[in-house]
Amino acid sequence: MNFSWAYVKNNWKRLSEEGKLRIFWITPLSLGGFLVVWWILSILLKLAYLPSPIEVFQALIESFRIPAPSLGITMTSNIAASLQRFLIGFVLAFIAAVPLGLIMGFFRGAEMFAKPIIEVFRPIPPIAWVPIFLLIFKLFYGPVMVIFIGVFFPLLSNVIFGVKSVDSTLVDAAKTLGADRLRLFTKVIFPSTVPFLMTGITIGLGIGWMCIVAAEMIGAVGGGVGYYIYFMEQLGRYEYMYAGMVVIAILGILTVGISRYVEQYLSKLMGMR
Repeated sequence: MNFSWAYVKNNWKRLSEEGKLRIFWITPLSLGGFLVVWWILSILLKLAYLPSPIEVFQALIESFRIPAPSLGITMTSNIAASLQRFLIGFVLAFIAAVPLGLIMGFFRGAEMFAKPIIEVFRPIPPIAWVPIFLLIFKLFYGPVMVIFIGVFFPLLSNVIFGVKSVDSTLVDAAKTLGADRLRLFTKVIFPSTVPFLMTGITIGLGIGWMCIVAAEMIGAVGGGVGYYIYFMEQLGRYEYMYAGMVVIAILGILTVGISRYVEQYLSKLMGMR
């Protein structure tokens, strides 16, 4: 690969023309402005529940070194507990939603049969399921099932939409070439649905993090970042409470960012963008 000055200059010019370089100064400016406003408000208002960004940063560092009082575990263990629940709930939702979405999108009769049931449960917020899930599945798998609900419906909707959005020209061409239903499904329908599936995964990941925090605040065993945030609020250790919120934000940004990258990569690979 040629890394000459002309190559660097041309790429820099191209990125500048596309507006992609603005992110390198707009993002730090935006986040820096937010921190400055936060810091000024913490000094002016002097509220116990509004610590300065520096205090929150120090609490964040200490949370990884010193076990939380009464909980007896560090932030690393809390993150591990939350990630474990998150992954189990996400995998269960993926296993259930993808095949069901493909079947409902491909077979009209299956969609007509299942859609009324789906539409009854879809409007119910995942958090509304917390009490009954904690009662049935107890303190570990209760939050897992809340994540399952949070991820399941956006994933299902996107897979169904993806199947229905397959270019009819491709379907007709495959049929003309003699493809049976199985080949049509595996060679045309499913590959064309993958970018929509990734969009559903990205949406589901964001909702999943909201669900796990809320569910862990209500009840969890073995720790968890949501439980940590609630516990620190009860103790009046607000800087640690905000530190937990920062951890959730970072985990959410990382998982959703990875998913978006894979989504864009697959979309480009399949010529959809």
